[in-house]
Amino acid sequence: MAKKWVTSNMMGGRGRSHYRGTLYSAYARVSEAQKDLFAKCTAGANVESPRSGMRAESVIGVLIEEVSPSRVTSSLTTFSLTQSLKMAVSLPPLLLLPLLPWLLLSIYAYRLRSANRLRRSLVLAGLGLPPSVTTRLVGFFHPYCNAGGGGERVLWTAVAALQRTEPDVVSVIYSGDTDAAQAEILAKVKARFDITLDPSTLHFVFLGSRWMVEESTWPRFTILGQSIGSMYLAWEAMSKLIPDLYIDTMGYAFTFHVVSFIGRIPVGAYVHYPTISTDMLARVKSRKKWHTNPDTVSSSAVLSKGKLLYYRIFMYYYARSLRMARFLMVNSSWTKSHVDAILQHSDSLLDILHTLPPLLFLRAYNAGLTSAQIVYPPCDTREMAQFSLQDREPIIMSVAQFRPEKDHAAQVRAFERLLKTFPEHGASQRGQAGVKLVLLGGSRNAEDAARVEGLRQLAKDLGIEAHVRFIVNAPYPDMLRWLSKASIGMNTMVDEHFGINVVEYMAAGVIPVVHASGGPLRDIVVPFNGELTGYHAETPETFAEALHVALTLSSADDLAMRRRARTWAVQRFSEEEFERGWHASGWRECLFRDQ
Repeated sequence: MAKKWVTSNMMGGRGRSHYRGTLYSAYARVSEAQKDLFAKCTAGANVESPRSGMRAESVIGVLIEEVSPSRVTSSLTTFSLTQSLKMAVSLPPLLLLPLLPWLLLSIYAYRLRSANRLRRSLVLAGLGLPPSVTTRLVGFFHPYCNAGGGGERVLWTAVAALQRTEPDVVSVIYSGDTDAAQAEILAKVKARFDITLDPSTLHFVFLGSRWMVEESTWPRFTILGQSIGSMYLAWEAMSKLIPDLYIDTMGYAFTFHVVSFIGRIPVGAYVHYPTISTDMLARVKSRKKWHTNPDTVSSSAVLSKGKLLYYRIFMYYYARSLRMARFLMVNSSWTKSHVDAILQHSDSLLDILHTLPPLLFLRAYNAGLTSAQIVYPPCDTREMAQFSLQDREPIIMSVAQFRPEKDHAAQVRAFERLLKTFPEHGASQRGQAGVKLVLLGGSRNAEDAARVEGLRQLAKDLGIEAHVRFIVNAPYPDMLRWLSKASIGMNTMVDEHFGINVVEYMAAGVIPVVHASGGPLRDIVVPFNGELTGYHAETPETFAEALHVALTLSSADDLAMRRRARTWAVQRFSEEEFERGWHASGWRECLFRDQ
């Protein structure tokens, strides 16, 4: 049948002999299985135009030579390459044109998968493991794995749990920390989190294009630029090594498209914070000034409408990206509510536009996920839980990286309001100095360093610099020492997705005063046995009032609240609880799906 199709579609005309010769030559060299595949692809094809017939023949001829039938017929979720070939034969040239890049990319992806067998063998050999088809590779996409923050604790706790429960599985870390060797990273993990990892089942793939997801690279259209950059970074990752299961632990959902297309492997994620949320759209719509909605935009009706359209389109594609995952874990009920809303998000106008080629092909990739599972982040509270709850100093702690969303400026202003409204806290009492605000956190880059300098200047302008101390990039033992003697822990971030630092406050016996939103409101600083474990606030005035109340508790009430907060934190947010949730997420079923 295939040969009949070849003959019947070879119409006369100058130059056609070249295509006829190419196709006959290819047909003579292929196997019976490929001929059968070719027959299936071309069955029922109706090529009316000599030009369209010529184009289809040349495309099919090349593909027969280059693509293995077992790979061609494997499913790319909804559309397989075989279906696309059949479609290509019957399409006129103008409609075939948008399909050709996709077909070429499919060939390129197949070549990467073929070369991956050798790369995989080299990785196993480098680890001293015999090449085996039963050995599985789990890829963790975490370009900032050496940052030492709460997200990194999630990553390394998950890897450690995987090494304990699945000793035959190799963990592959896709890292952009090219300035650190594997041994240095593992040493920092041990020093920062007290997590010991086995290097014999751990492989690092270092990525040189991390700058493409840096915020500074995209001063305009930041989330779009970073998402596109993450896709390029994922391509670099897959071109170096394709795992059997891909897990994003940093929030780069747009990488799912690249990984699924190139690797044809299941993808999943642990989501700390959605890239875009309905709250962000609401702020732009209401023209509220925010760190993601600067005054230049919020003060202009035209720019606000333009940004709202930009967010609307981005939300649509972000939702489609998340729905490609086989499983999604989130770190709090606040994140779950927003991610679930995004998974169920629809836009009728954009849906209609995506019924037309080439946008039609973007509708093909959809695992149908409609909800996420809460897996609270792990908090190593063992050492903190040993701190004494008594004889605390009048110190208000802030432990957070100096990122814009953490809103350290709000803490400085709230502290200034406390000293102004309740001046007794600024004076020395009973042999102790007045209350101090200690801002301890990590500075990742020049932008963070400039932010710290701006905060120093703010404290000076408010006349409270003598009461404020900044501790930048402190070692972990230093942070523990400060938490062991502080009285209050403050967190002013609006819509904090979870708040590991708040859990650390409570485990250390530090009374939390947090913003009344996000994870701290809904999951962490909640009543325990019907009694308070901390305080919530929203404005500098209400923060100052809450700080004053916490500082003036009676000795008995103070001790009781610290004890309740610690008990709740240790029980609810332990590493054991995290591991139970992680293993129940469904990643194991995806990894061993063919066994």
